[in-house]
Amino acid sequence: MPALSLLTLLPLAAAVLQPALTTTAEQTGFLRTGRYDETVQLCHAFQKAHPSSVRCITFGTTPEGRPMVALVASGDGTLDAAANRRKGRPVILFQGGIHAGEIDGKDAGFMLMRDVLAGKAAPGVLQKATLVFVPVFNVDGHERFGAHNRPNQVGPAEMGWRTTSHNLNLNRDYAKAEAPEMAAMLRLLEAWDPILYLDLHVTDGAKFQHDVAVMLAPRLTGPEPLRKLGDEISNAVLKKLTARKHLPLDFYPAFEKDDDPTSGFAVGVPPPRFQTVYWAMRNRFAVLVETHSWKDYAARVRATYDTVLSFLELAVDGAASWQKTALSVDTADLKLPGTAVPLAFKNTAKQQTFPFQGYKYVREPSAISGAMRITYDETKPEVWNVPYWPEVEPALTVQAPSGYVVPPGHAAWMGEKLRLHGFKFDVVKNPRVVDVEVFRVAEQKFGTQPYEGRMTVQARGAWSSEKREIPAGSLYVPTGQRGGALLVHLMEPGAPDSFFSWGFFNGCMEQKEYMEAYVAEDVAREMLARDPKLKAEFERKLETEPEFAKDPAARLRFFYQRHPSWDVRLGVYPIYRVSTAP
Repeated sequence: MPALSLLTLLPLAAAVLQPALTTTAEQTGFLRTGRYDETVQLCHAFQKAHPSSVRCITFGTTPEGRPMVALVASGDGTLDAAANRRKGRPVILFQGGIHAGEIDGKDAGFMLMRDVLAGKAAPGVLQKATLVFVPVFNVDGHERFGAHNRPNQVGPAEMGWRTTSHNLNLNRDYAKAEAPEMAAMLRLLEAWDPILYLDLHVTDGAKFQHDVAVMLAPRLTGPEPLRKLGDEISNAVLKKLTARKHLPLDFYPAFEKDDDPTSGFAVGVPPPRFQTVYWAMRNRFAVLVETHSWKDYAARVRATYDTVLSFLELAVDGAASWQKTALSVDTADLKLPGTAVPLAFKNTAKQQTFPFQGYKYVREPSAISGAMRITYDETKPEVWNVPYWPEVEPALTVQAPSGYVVPPGHAAWMGEKLRLHGFKFDVVKNPRVVDVEVFRVAEQKFGTQPYEGRMTVQARGAWSSEKREIPAGSLYVPTGQRGGALLVHLMEPGAPDSFFSWGFFNGCMEQKEYMEAYVAEDVAREMLARDPKLKAEFERKLETEPEFAKDPAARLRFFYQRHPSWDVRLGVYPIYRVSTAP
């Protein structure tokens, strides 16, 4: 056998030294998933293997000091966000590990990126679009690694935790944008502006045959051009997945009544704290991918891989037209003022029967819990013909004003939140008196315990027209801009994901000054003596409202609220609506 020459040995040595672009999951037959240091190493290894078409970027740092990395891949070498926007290249962003125990997206994404770069998957997509892959969004949660973190899930052997180091669920944080990780993600989204944004999850729930649910928005609500196109994309993806031997759904498979398959399923439109609704309200396509927790890890990773691949295949011919449609909707948003904006939805009366692919099951009383328990027999597949509600309609709407005014005392933090969400605003330079609408809280109900780290509040009240001085340093935020409907959600106190509802303005409902009872006694006598109308009103309340008559504090408060010392700002939402720019 002839000796190998040095020229022959050099390529072999390079092949050995080149970092392997394979994951721990692949190396262990999908029994395990790697730790986050592997994610960082792989990110840089991809760049080293494909220096002209891949960049490993760091777009944030977690509270525990870990880098948040992403892979950027482009067929024309455009690996900078600003340059990409100048060229108008469509961007597809997909992320894993927003719930770090649901980690299928990390391993599937690395495998898919490797195959795309090798030309084995979605050929041509890198010539038509730029890909941005975030392997793990909830990085600190990923490193809260353990074997028992997901008791409702089959594999891998160990996995991360659902929430961040601050115990925040990132997929409840898009609207309030409180987690440092979310601020980093919103800046990444603002920089790259993906036409398609996929969030890769694993669902809990019952045992059934369906292996993946793919929920694209907007489809049920939103601008008609995007809804129509969203329907077409969704149907095409489900067709591709079916051809790949999957059993896909286009709705979230949660029973209307927990653990009762006969109760059926209903579509829904949650508030914009969730990724799909949030990004859809910014006039782009968002996708929630949910593989099924009772499938093994290899099957779930394959389902995730095939789902993202299906979208990339469609993007080869479709991404440019998707982006053109979205940009036309951005322009239409300039006309938002005066139109109705839905803030909440409910199902219509339309009902169908859905042939859901389940398993034989038994529901019986439990000696443990005292409730009904359900057991499934996975050896006996069967079809559940169950009720299904496929439509929604608005349950609460408001008319979009021209804009909102934020006073100087809230301008700093509100300005930062608005910038994170991509909204533009002007700073009022000279004070002036203008006609505004003011919201006064008539009744409020606070949450009984913290939710996502905040004391939420539901308020009942009304807007009324008044003249108010707008101080210098106030912000004017027009609704006539891209994603103006999302702005209305954030600013309207009755919206479920407004800053008000999340508790950022709870202070405006706290009484801080008081009138001592002995002072109020004297004040009340003076007011009764000089105001016959007030005296008649007080006596009428004593006669017609027994609870008031029996409550000494309420009786004294009646006078304090009508005295000049009463805090006129109590219960007044400090954000104003305006019909014209101040």
